[in-house]
Amino acid sequence: MALTPRLAQFAAVARHEHVTRAAQELGVPQSTLSRGIVRLEDDLGVALFARRGRTVALTPAGRTFLRSVERALAEVDRAAETVRADADPAAGRVSFGFLHTLGSETVPGLLRAFRVDHPRVRFQLVQNYGEAMIERMRAGDLDLCLTSPVPDAPDLVARRLDEQRLRLVVPDDHRLAGRRRIRLAEAASEVFVTLEPGYGLRRITDALCAEAGFTPKIAFEGEEAETIRGLVAAGLGVALLPPPAVPRPGVAELTVTAPRAVREIGVAWLDGHPDTPPVAAFKRFLLSRRGQLLD
Repeated sequence: MALTPRLAQFAAVARHEHVTRAAQELGVPQSTLSRGIVRLEDDLGVALFARRGRTVALTPAGRTFLRSVERALAEVDRAAETVRADADPAAGRVSFGFLHTLGSETVPGLLRAFRVDHPRVRFQLVQNYGEAMIERMRAGDLDLCLTSPVPDAPDLVARRLDEQRLRLVVPDDHRLAGRRRIRLAEAASEVFVTLEPGYGLRRITDALCAEAGFTPKIAFEGEEAETIRGLVAAGLGVALLPPPAVPRPGVAELTVTAPRAVREIGVAWLDGHPDTPPVAAFKRFLLSRRGQLLD
């Protein structure tokens, strides 16, 4: 770390083979540059330059060091250009996470609408379950995410955007398939297929069943809602799921009248985390869609 501030000075002197001209290029006093090069050589314990009057020439050690320094400085330049490009208001990048169940219709519709006014903004998209996205956000991999339930944590800011009704999905030859509405307590004896523990929809399912007075018997735990719907069609059990993007054959979907079976969809981001202009614009856009997210 002590060497880092002097690498550009060293490269400039090596390029010009002249301390005065290098100092003029860098906009620093010649004496400051000369002292910096001496300190660099002292820190390394080798001579990088041979002095010849007003000019200097790289020693063999200096040439070896210069090759690595030029690669390091080029990498820093590329990194600086990347972060500048990502923060560009018109063509920057947004790292955005969302639930699998929002991927077929909701998120493509949101991106299409946002890009009407921001056609050059780039998106890095991550599709995952809520807790995994929040951990990636904490790690700095995501700017914001759409998730459910709306998280409540001291290091996050979360805003409710909409809610989505959940349905009891049963095989189309099930004893309940002819019903249009059902109280969830009527399914207490059924075997359920659900998402794995840790998924938001699983927590909601467990909470709704508890509110209805029973603990669901689980036949299978999966990772994706449409897989669960397919297993219901195969007769493995029943499930609480949001409506599908496209109706699926082999199942009947019943409105749950009690308890109120909904899941809230919200947007979350790290508290105190500074936004680049494109992230701020997309965040404003999402918040403007409150109550219309699932339209």
